[in-house]
Amino acid sequence: MFDRISIDPKVCHGQACIKGTRIPVHQIVGMLANGDTVESLLEAYPNISREDVLACLEYAAWLAEEQVTPIEEVASGA
Repeated sequence: MFDRISIDPKVCHGQACIKGTRIPVHQIVGMLANGDTVESLLEAYPNISREDVLACLEYAAWLAEEQVTPIEEVASGA
């Protein structure tokens, strides 16, 4: 399903990474959330492609859809 994302217990402690790299998905998504552009990420990480960045976003969206936990429960510690 995610041919550009890999999860290997021997790489980055099993965190989802861009395949063939040690760049975690959460790092790319976090940088985008903090205002970085796709272009700036491609300059900072010349060994990844635009499709890799988009795959990170797609993977994060899939996780958000799959894990349904009401925010109120998380905030209250229930």
